[in-house]
Amino acid sequence: MRSNLAYDRRRSAAAPLASVVDPPVNHVHLKERSSIPSLLRGGDAFTITRMESSSGLDDRITKVSSVPALLVAVSVTSLTRADCQFWVDDKLVPTPHIAPFRSNVIDLDAQPGCWPGSAFDYVLFHVPRKGLDDVAADLAVGPVETYRVSVVEEDLVLAQLTKSILPYIGRQGWPFPLALDHLNLILGAHLLQKYGGLRKPPTISLGGLGPLQKRRATELLSENLSGRIRLSQLAAECGLSISHFARSFKASFGVSAHRWLVQRRIERSQELLMHTRSRCPTLRNRQASDQGRSLHLPSIGRRPGRWRRDY
Repeated sequence: MRSNLAYDRRRSAAAPLASVVDPPVNHVHLKERSSIPSLLRGGDAFTITRMESSSGLDDRITKVSSVPALLVAVSVTSLTRADCQFWVDDKLVPTPHIAPFRSNVIDLDAQPGCWPGSAFDYVLFHVPRKGLDDVAADLAVGPVETYRVSVVEEDLVLAQLTKSILPYIGRQGWPFPLALDHLNLILGAHLLQKYGGLRKPPTISLGGLGPLQKRRATELLSENLSGRIRLSQLAAECGLSISHFARSFKASFGVSAHRWLVQRRIERSQELLMHTRSRCPTLRNRQASDQGRSLHLPSIGRRPGRWRRDY
């Protein structure tokens, strides 16, 4: 079963959606006379996809995964009850009017299906269970076997998280892999606590990194100011799990590893500005990405040219 709508997604529209290896963050804009497969398959990585259409779909689409995973779907715009239907385990789920930023949390083993018959805009988070199990083990709550199914629920955390990233989804260069890892951890911890039915409170270590771990972590971050390093690499170098490392780093430095890296990039840019009157190629390359600009300006309170004139 195929829709006669399909995607135009700022990449070649000739390739079918299911055959292309998608980036971890993606913006899919469906237009008339496009087509998408009726079965969308997720992989083994955490991904974020914004999928929107100005005219809806003719047929139902079903989301599945090659590995155990959760689907978190957050509506950006409203949908009337008559214009949207959901299926879980092939059973139709009663659906009320969908207000903006309502969320669905469903295990992909249930092969959730959806039919939006009019214009829609959703942000889809594909969350592999392995990452959730790792966080659960680190919090000493053990793996969670079953997550509560949620359909069209008001979840303020998911709504705020979606609002915070919405302007950047699909923007070239966003996010750094390190930032994506932190988003995955934040989302995973929330899903565990709200939908995992934990039977005991998590055990959270508040200690920081040891001296050698602090030095090694900052060395690696300083050597990778491009932002391409992963949280898993930093954690492995320090002999810690990913979530344990993330908490310990923040306890030691007062900020996340991603925020530390961004601040170091800003400091490096300021150093370059201090030593040149013109915008040198090195600086231009460092400020090329939209993410760098979006994080740079609020942090120093003025544009680079103005900062250079002032200092």
